[in-house]
Amino acid sequence: MTSINITDKAISKIQEVLTTNNMKYFRIKVKGGGCSGFQYVFKSENEINIDKDLVFDFKQLKILIDKNSLEFIDQAELDYKDELIGSSFSINNPNAKNSCGCGSSFSI
Repeated sequence: MTSINITDKAISKIQEVLTTNNMKYFRIKVKGGGCSGFQYVFKSENEINIDKDLVFDFKQLKILIDKNSLEFIDQAELDYKDELIGSSFSINNPNAKNSCGCGSSFSI
């Protein structure tokens, strides 16, 4: 079964972002690019693409992942890191063979 995990810290930050921007859903997407071949894209949205999106529920939070992206991040974990050098979402992806130093791109 395909799935993704989201830490409590990431859930809290996503809820904050959605509330601030008056949005309903948080999207996780993988697209070509970045210094390692693929990169993660995070954005808030108000609409679901019924034909392409899978919806994951986490504590009344709806996460959208299109079927193509899920193949690359299946079993991954989304976290939110708040560090001295900056704050950002990060993915611990067991499918990635390599990733860039900042963690925003990866290769399979």
